[in-house]
Amino acid sequence: MIEIFLAVYIALAALTLIMYLPRLAGFRLAFKRFPRRTAAKKRRIAVLVPARGESRVIGDLLESIARQSYDREFFDVFVIIKDADDPTLGIAAGFGAHVAVVPEQRCKGDALYGFFAGREAGFTEKYDAYAVVDADGIMDRDYLTEINNALEGGADIVIPRKTAKNFLYGKRSRSVISNCAAITYPAVDDFGNLYRQRKGMPLNICGQGMVVSARIIKDGGGWNFRTVTEDYELKLESLLKGYTSYYYPYALLYTEEATGAAEDFRRRVRWLTGYKQCDRKYKSEIRKNAAKRKLAPGETEYFFGLTPYFLFMIATAAAALAGGALAIYYFHMGNIRWLYALLLLTVMPLGALYLILHIFGVMCVVAQYGSFKRITAAERFFAVLYNPLYMLKYVPVYVVALIRVYSNAAPVWRQTERIVRDE
Repeated sequence: MIEIFLAVYIALAALTLIMYLPRLAGFRLAFKRFPRRTAAKKRRIAVLVPARGESRVIGDLLESIARQSYDREFFDVFVIIKDADDPTLGIAAGFGAHVAVVPEQRCKGDALYGFFAGREAGFTEKYDAYAVVDADGIMDRDYLTEINNALEGGADIVIPRKTAKNFLYGKRSRSVISNCAAITYPAVDDFGNLYRQRKGMPLNICGQGMVVSARIIKDGGGWNFRTVTEDYELKLESLLKGYTSYYYPYALLYTEEATGAAEDFRRRVRWLTGYKQCDRKYKSEIRKNAAKRKLAPGETEYFFGLTPYFLFMIATAAAALAGGALAIYYFHMGNIRWLYALLLLTVMPLGALYLILHIFGVMCVVAQYGSFKRITAAERFFAVLYNPLYMLKYVPVYVVALIRVYSNAAPVWRQTERIVRDE
């Protein structure tokens, strides 16, 4: 029995590797120098900042906007709040930002929808693009300049490089949780989106710092992406309407990551809940459109892209459970084969999974070492050591998200815990 289970596990692991080889070959793009663009003209950009109850952190973002190298006459800042008595209003006004009050909002998508719905006729004609930046972010000094350069290629959506704002502050603002969360950005962009970009697929979008062209706003008559994960919804809309997306790593944005495990878990549940909501909303239409012709690369990835991951996880979990069961059985029989069952079917598969995720975490840190060198060597060491466990926590997160989606639980906004900044 041990040999049978082991053979099945090895066969499934090999199949997973074969299925993943094209993506694995694309990993080299993360270590190649990315070509720079230089814009022939300056575009007018509206910076939109959903900022409900964010008076504690928005000052740092507005200061970074005030320091932008991009000509001030070519961009405007709009801060979107929920209540007229929010202290954020006074802070934003002090930086010369426009303030919009949108009372009916449960999520970022609602705030953006209400913002555009409340604009006067002709507002969308004023700007070439809209940068959506969360209030807890910080822009690199050249962020808008590089966004303008990225827009030169005509993409409908531009995705900047992101890293943890926590890296800019002292150790009290960081934890192994926030450092692992920062590893997620190169994992998604440098090891995922660069490959998709090369293949002409819609990119995975993180709402923080994303830039959408005037075309998208005009097509929808405003902002119409109102699920909990409006960024993922925009990706699926891209599959239907052919919007192009572009990852440009020279546009850099710092985003605040949770330091506590509970807050991090809540964030990830919210994201995956939104992903499943979007799937329920869009999958049937995407499938219907794709059925009329050969699958496009982006559609193929949407339907089957996670298959290798799930296959390997299922094979590993099944082997580990079989190993545990056989170990108990052989132990009670007084047969030394309990040790072989435990080592070959439980320890080895779980160890292989950990090692793969560990190596991947190391690669992510190397790919964006310019960001990770801001933290200590010890912090980097413990981050890549813990990262496999951090990634595996997506299993219970996914289960909770499924329960929320199929129980039709409404999204509930709650004040996000903020990092402690060393003065």
